[in-house]
Amino acid sequence: MTAYTSYPQFYVSVDCVIFGFADGHLKVLIHQRPYAPGQGEMSLIGGFVQTNESIDTSAKRILKEFTGLDNVYMQQLATFGEVERDPGERVISIVYFALINVNDYDSTLSDIHNAKWVDVDSLPTLCFDHNDMVQKARHTVGETIKTEPIGCNLLPRYFTLSLLQTLYESILGTPIDKRNFRRSISEKDYIQATDMVDRSSSRRGATLYKFTSRNT
Repeated sequence: MTAYTSYPQFYVSVDCVIFGFADGHLKVLIHQRPYAPGQGEMSLIGGFVQTNESIDTSAKRILKEFTGLDNVYMQQLATFGEVERDPGERVISIVYFALINVNDYDSTLSDIHNAKWVDVDSLPTLCFDHNDMVQKARHTVGETIKTEPIGCNLLPRYFTLSLLQTLYESILGTPIDKRNFRRSISEKDYIQATDMVDRSSSRRGATLYKFTSRNT
């Protein structure tokens, strides 16, 4: 017997805020919660940490199960531990955010898990404190994308500056002046113009860019 037995024991879960980018909007993957409490409500992707797992291993397992992807860009965000945050039991949640290309997502998993992508600006009421998790994750991504090349995880390999600006605006939730944005991008050594042109929207076309480092 150890001294540990005299202390209360809690459940530990992992919740994942999985972001994607499609149709000019930042999106988050949510699903219909299959069990009580909150059965039938919309929820972030998550699960309980198993006895043989580290926290990171648990997050990777959950991401793989719900997206079909390995080697996903993932960062631990925060711990949510309010006493009554989960009406079922005392549950402490370790929250991660992940960035994926929606084209790589295994869409067959949507039916299996009753999951769907929703615009982050049109997010429905989620169970427990999951809306707060999404807000905190979005803020963190917005601060990080200003200085690090994490946008490469959300965009195709080659992209126009217009698409890149749309990504920034969708994450930050505010319009950006086009001239100031392009001046700022020109100062970043991890975004580089290519000799390719996208002519899908005009005859003249737009230069395609790429990230010189893939921050995955």
